[in-house]
This record gives sequence, C-alpha cells and structure tokens, in this order.
Amino acid sequence: MLETRKVTIPELSDEQRNLYVYLPAAARREPHRRFPVLYMFDGHNVFYDSHATYGRSWRLGDYLDRTDTPLIVAAIECSHLPNARISEYAPFSFRDSEFGQVTGRGRETMEWIVNVMKLLVDSSYPTLPDRANTFIAGSSMGGLMSLYALCAYNAVFSRCAALSPSIIFGEKALDACLRNAALSDGAVVYMDYGEQELGFADTAARWRSVSSLLLRKNVQLTARIVPGGTHCEASWERQEPFFIPTLLYGLTL
Repeated sequence: MLETRKVTIPELSDEQRNLYVYLPAAARREPHRRFPVLYMFDGHNVFYDSHATYGRSWRLGDYLDRTDTPLIVAAIECSHLPNARISEYAPFSFRDSEFGQVTGRGRETMEWIVNVMKLLVDSSYPTLPDRANTFIAGSSMGGLMSLYALCAYNAVFSRCAALSPSIIFGEKALDACLRNAALSDGAVVYMDYGEQELGFADTAARWRSVSSLLLRKNVQLTARIVPGGTHCEASWERQEPFFIPTLLYGLTL
C-alpha cells in the first residue's frame, strides 16, 4: 500500500511536496506488528514512473511487494525550483565548474527530516522508531546526503545506502565529516557505483578514498561496482536486490 500526502519544508521553501509512504503487505495481515523504516531522498523518483523527473522511477514498491519485504519506506520529494535541489542536497557549500558556487543547505534538510518528517511518520504508521531500525538512502546527491546523514545523525540512523553518491562535491568537508564522525557500533553502509560512471573525472579515486575512510571507522561496508551500471533510475532499480537486503541483514523481523 502506498500513500501520498502533501507537506512543506518552511526552512527551505514554501512549495508543497509529496511525501510518499509505502506500507508492506504484512502491515495489513498483522495489524499489531511494527516495522523498520527506510527514509529516502528524491521521493518522486522512487515509486511512480508518472511522477519521475525523467519518466522512469526505481519502482521500489513493485520490488517490495514481490519480495514481501517487511519494511516501511518514507520518501520525500525534492524541490523543483531552479537550482534548489543541489543546494538542499549539499551537506557542505562548494564551488563547481558546472554549478558555480553552491550554498549547502543539507543540514537544514536533515533537521527537517529528523525533527519533523520522522515524527510525522512515527506518529502515523506502525514503525520501529529506534536507531537500529531506522535507515536512510538515496542516489547521486541523495547518496551523498545519505552518507552525511549516517555520520552527522548517527544517533538516529544506523544504516544507509548510497547509490552513485556525488562524493566529488565538497571533498575536504566530506572527508572531515567521515573522519570525525562518532559512529555507534553496528553502522552499516551500502555504497555502489556503476561501471560506466567510474571513468568521469576522479570518481574512481574518490570511491577508493571514501571506502577507505568508512572502513577506518569500523563501518560494516558493502561496496560494489555495478557491471554495466549507469547514473539513472533504471540502473538503481536493478540494485534493489542488493541494497535492501543489506539494510535489513541480521535484523529480527
């Protein structure tokens, strides 16, 4: 079952956005059961092709239905105002040859997710709200935000999935965030890159560097190079059988 409600993030803009919440079939079969929650960025690209920016979504609901996965997913739509998404999904300010000077508003985004969105989800749906059962995931800039969220909000999120994360932006600030993160035991990261993405700029070197930093923090890291993988929703959809089980691995459900 998939519900959609309208929300605003006043700290960022006045525009209304969709908040998509997926409830597993088990929630109907077992009304007293509670479930882990996966928070996701770019919610408009997660479930419906008709809502997706480029006409193709992750179709995540289809995968979760097909596998009868006991997981709630709460996915928030990004801003569609000009240049707003990259700012809202940038944990740190940076300068780039394509985007120019970007003011990072990722902290404001995360504060809303943690202090407003999570409270709304926990009060409205049968969640397991504790850290061990609270995850976050995204792709591209959303993947960068997922890594940031795990490090900066580790008291809230125990596990994250970062697909094709934009780790080439704000490199020094991201590395400092990873080095200085006070991670509790059991932090899990799934991180992948498409094979066809690794030829861009210094992506492969950054991949190795960030992976190394995560391992030094004793993160339980799953790092994959996706054969033939590209930077698009269709490619990320094909990784669902990898990152969803990684997020749920070892939990008693």
